[in-house]
Amino acid sequence: MAQPRAEGLITALDIGSWKVSALIAEKTESGEINVLATGQRESQGVKRGYIADMAATERAVREAVEQAERIAGTNIEDVWVSFSAGGLVSDIASVEVELGGHRIEQEDINELLAAGRGSIDPDGRMVLHALPTLYTLDGLRGVKTPLGLHADRMGVDIHVVAADGSPVRNLDLCVRSAYLKVKSIVASPVATGMACLTDEERELGVALVELGAGVTNVSLFAGGMLVGLMSIPFGAADITDDIASAFGTRRTHAERMKCFYGSATTSPRDNHDMIEVAPISPDGDHADTTRITRAQLISVIRQRLEHLTGEIGKALNELGFSGPVGRQVVLTGGGAELKGIADYMQGALGRAVRLGKPRGLIGLPDAHSGPGFATLAGLVQYAAANPVDLRAIVPAQQMVHRAAGTGLMQRLITAFRAGY
Repeated sequence: MAQPRAEGLITALDIGSWKVSALIAEKTESGEINVLATGQRESQGVKRGYIADMAATERAVREAVEQAERIAGTNIEDVWVSFSAGGLVSDIASVEVELGGHRIEQEDINELLAAGRGSIDPDGRMVLHALPTLYTLDGLRGVKTPLGLHADRMGVDIHVVAADGSPVRNLDLCVRSAYLKVKSIVASPVATGMACLTDEERELGVALVELGAGVTNVSLFAGGMLVGLMSIPFGAADITDDIASAFGTRRTHAERMKCFYGSATTSPRDNHDMIEVAPISPDGDHADTTRITRAQLISVIRQRLEHLTGEIGKALNELGFSGPVGRQVVLTGGGAELKGIADYMQGALGRAVRLGKPRGLIGLPDAHSGPGFATLAGLVQYAAANPVDLRAIVPAQQMVHRAAGTGLMQRLITAFRAGY
């Protein structure tokens, strides 16, 4: 019988358009994160990252968490949940206070953060994150720990991620309906970036492309923080639908064809390798299978990838990611597990592309160590880091975001466009 052991445990819950996955981990005294169990169920109530069927999603959440609980031999009560639907926005709010040259005490930092809290005002969106990031002392940016230093002026950049309120509330209600307490709802790019990106990549500038089932999130990191993101309402499930439509087969069979035989790149053997396709029978009986070449399958896949890559390229340009060719793109998400997709994206985008896989966890099963589980791993790392969030000191339960048009984000994007 499962025994309560909630103290010290971290449970992450990733509710996607294709799968619902859960992970239970434990942080050791040395700071390492040990994976105790994972669980996974097919997602049937989520469309483009939004909850479309509350009952079906709630059932998948309960079953995924219960599977992880059985393996871990414990019961959990609260979870960290990812939010990956469209409508996410990211900005940087910058505030500064006068110190008069004295030595910085904790009270000075608290006053600065309180001033930063006041810069986040109602404007129609729900804030998911309000994280103080880097400090500025007398114009010197990038100070991580100002305590004990002397300065005439001290400022801070506050990383704000906001989303439309209704989808977030629906996600919260769905998880609570499964008898789970929501510790926090974390924006998917924030969590995924912790699992896939190195500190140096985040400092120098990197684009993170999360190719999910129903949504592709494109986010830009620079100066150690996320400075912009855009959502594209297409994903890997659209490739599956294209295959099912082109060859008249069921989605489940089309997904199997994509995973086992699909590729983003071509080879001379593709015209000779044959694939059996089970057509949909109107009366429900199994019709005689047909055969197609692997080249035909890859042609359908590449048509969708061509459109998706074009949208990704537009998003990167709009975010200001248009400097030298050497800028890095990290590709992750379930769609990134398609064979040859990194090489395809590298050629199509004209930039260095690598696959982003989860790292930093001990005991992660091989089946959950691919790009499709980067968000899940990142949720655990985010929870273990326990970052300071200004919302925790704000009386109101919800905060909404007003863009800071002259903040650090604008300076960073200007620097990118100038070829920095």
